[in-house]
Formats: sequence, C-alpha cells, structure tokens
Amino acid sequence: MDLKEFIRNVPDFPKPGIVFRDITPLLRDPRAFGWAEDRLTEPFAGEGITAVAGIESRGFIFGIAVARRLGVGFVPIRKEGKLPSKRFAESYELEYGEATLEIHEDALGPRDKVLVVDDLLATGGTAAAAARLVERLGAEVAGMAFVVELEFLNGRAALPGRPVMSLVSYDAE
Repeated sequence: MDLKEFIRNVPDFPKPGIVFRDITPLLRDPRAFGWAEDRLTEPFAGEGITAVAGIESRGFIFGIAVARRLGVGFVPIRKEGKLPSKRFAESYELEYGEATLEIHEDALGPRDKVLVVDDLLATGGTAAAAARLVERLGAEVAGMAFVVELEFLNGRAALPGRPVMSLVSYDAE
C-alpha cells in the first residue's frame, strides 16, 4: 500500500513556503490506518518491548494502537504543563523558538525497553527530547517509529545510536 495516497499536502501551512503533510485522510481510512498500524508494530514484535511512549498529540493515536498490538502499556509524553503528577521535563529547539516535553517520573524504569512513536520525524528535535526523557527514567529506547519522515531535514542525525524506522519518506519539500 502506498500511504502517500492518504497523506494530503497542504502548501503554505503553517507559514509560507512550508508544505504540511496532513495525515487526517490516513486516520479516516480504516484499511490504510490498519496497514500503518501493522507496519509500525511488526519490526518490534518479539523484541521485548515493555512500553510504547507516544509524543503528543498525533503520536498518541499511533502509539496507543501499537501498544495494544504489542500487548504492552502506553506512556504519554506531553507538552509542558499537561501532566498532573511529578514529572521530568526536556526542552528542545524549534525553528521558531523553544518547546518543552514532559513525562511522569514514575512512568518507566530501568527494566523497560521502550518504543517511541510519533507521526512525523522532521528535524529530530522533538524525537530526541522524547528519547532523552525515556533515558532519564533509566529505560532503554529500543526503537523509534514514525509514520512520515522528511528526509531532507535530516532528523535521524539527532537520534544517533537509536534504531529509527518510518513508513513514508519525502526527500524534498
């Protein structure tokens, strides 16, 4: 299946010159979503994954589906100020400023092998911050899975030593 058929290109969003890769048509199609869910899960089945961590917000959609398929729990990695209990925070650079992700301090531990899931790998800043949060809790990042990868932004370079997979790649805007 070619998932690009289910990803809408939205020019000049969120600002002029950017082509936004919109996954909402993919979410609307149960066959395409199921295919994506299977492909995100298969490389990690039997690998001892103990938890899936999804990055807010679209990473929740895919992360929960993958966690269910793997038979493990789901851990949310949220934007700053959204988690109610004690948490660790990790800030990272965006092309237009800085952002912060958080995880509950008791979400994971040293015995955990974690698959980090998100919808998009662009520059890698968000994914790298999520991986650092998982590792701060003593857990191992066993893999990182994305639906879409914007290869021309070289996000994998921000994730050295971590297994990375994506379902759809774009090599130019």
